[in-house]
Amino acid sequence: MSTHPVLIAGQWRPSQSTGTFRVENPATGQPLPGEYPVSSWADCDAALTAATAAAATLRTLPASQIAAFLNRFADRIDARKAEIVELTHAETGLPKAPRLGEVELPRTTNQLRQAAAAALEGSWALPTIDPKLNIRSVLGPVGPVVVFGPNNFPYAYSGAAGGDFAAAIAAGNPVIAKGHPLHAGTTRLLAEEAFAAVGETGLPPATVQLLHRVEPETGLRLVSDPRTGGVGFTGSRSAGVKLKNAADAVGKPFYAELSSINPVLILPGALTERGAKVAEEFAGSAMLGGGQFCTNPGLIILLAGDTATQFAADVRQRFEAGNPPVLLSSGLVRSLSEGVAALRAAGAELITGGSPLPAPGCRFANTLLRVTGDQFLAAPEKLQTEMFGTASLLVVVRDAAQAAAVLGHLEGNLTGSFYSSTTGADDALYAVLEPLLRTKVGRLLNDKMPTGVAVSPAMNHGGPFPATGHAGFTAVGIPASLRRFAALECYDNVRAARLPASLRDKNPNGAMWRLIDGRFTQADVGA
Repeated sequence: MSTHPVLIAGQWRPSQSTGTFRVENPATGQPLPGEYPVSSWADCDAALTAATAAAATLRTLPASQIAAFLNRFADRIDARKAEIVELTHAETGLPKAPRLGEVELPRTTNQLRQAAAAALEGSWALPTIDPKLNIRSVLGPVGPVVVFGPNNFPYAYSGAAGGDFAAAIAAGNPVIAKGHPLHAGTTRLLAEEAFAAVGETGLPPATVQLLHRVEPETGLRLVSDPRTGGVGFTGSRSAGVKLKNAADAVGKPFYAELSSINPVLILPGALTERGAKVAEEFAGSAMLGGGQFCTNPGLIILLAGDTATQFAADVRQRFEAGNPPVLLSSGLVRSLSEGVAALRAAGAELITGGSPLPAPGCRFANTLLRVTGDQFLAAPEKLQTEMFGTASLLVVVRDAAQAAAVLGHLEGNLTGSFYSSTTGADDALYAVLEPLLRTKVGRLLNDKMPTGVAVSPAMNHGGPFPATGHAGFTAVGIPASLRRFAALECYDNVRAARLPASLRDKNPNGAMWRLIDGRFTQADVGA
């Protein structure tokens, strides 16, 4: 059986591997054709050496050339859409339409094109000029960036095409993509198109490299190597924390999305006014994509009463009527089983679901559990175990004071939502609880479930630990996402001809916003 190569230093070449793996079709449980290598440190070392040389060259190239690459790459993905979607469907079980072909793939190419526009315009780098003291600063490339792709978004978060990739490249850095083993073939096709676009636009050949898989110890060494400039990671909390600790120990920027249960508070007035509609919205959000979203609503807080009881019954009915889709892997079925078991061991009552479904395919029953506020407060850490799938926990509190206590024990999350009365009946309660939730989440929503993540400049897809590693940064939202993979560079009394174009007196494109004498302007210095 043939083993697929890795992409290192401008060549698709055999890996110096420690072993191989195969990708399984989660709908059938059968392995797909071909093997992929588990790279040794020798592969990583070669990739880092090549990336270091590429980084030096990228610093000398105009932003227009980097933007041209991102746009050309997006075009090439669009042209190969049918083949990419077909393989991804086989590797993940995700539906070809609308999920892959009509939603995620266009979102991915849109991200690439937005990143190209940001690189070309240049304001993302915050050029700042003090003409009197002749001190100038700008964000510049951080160096080789390692991007770990996740299991659940094979395009939009791919190490070889997703948001971290686009941001790192737009900021002027080469990327070493670490693909995810659940969809290795998809990442390979994306890397093929990226590498072709590199050649067409004249970027250094090692601007994009691909390793399919590494052993855990090799990954720790990779993120902490002196040549690594930064890391983007989306994946499990356990693996992410280990990698983060290794990177932190040597001062390497590590931007991680780790864990989130995305609390939703449904206030009494909302239940009285439109309880059935809210139950429908919640069930739809929880079941979307088999619950395999980082913003899946996993914790629902309700005030005890008849409307809360009716809400639970409505959700149960919808969960039991829903047809659970294929999950991404048998490993996720095991993980979901373990998560449900952990909540039940901590006192949660099972309302419905709670177990895998019969073969064929990797599926798990839609699951709803419940605890009282007292039970939650007795074991808050255990009852915040993330369940990656359609599995949510209802926390029924007795009053506003207990709701506040529950919020006080929440870990950091990507999102937090409130549903409240449209008549103002919940406004006083909202005013008490909102400040408590606001500090626990990156994105606060009103009367809306959190599963949609718009690719908007105003979007924050981040949050306090353990949602992410750094609460001040977002993985979605250009231009802010680019700043994760940049370093602040200051120039003090440097001669004009030696300055980066963005810091010279003349605005290089007339569109870039620069902070000159404390005022944002598109004008030249002295104009």
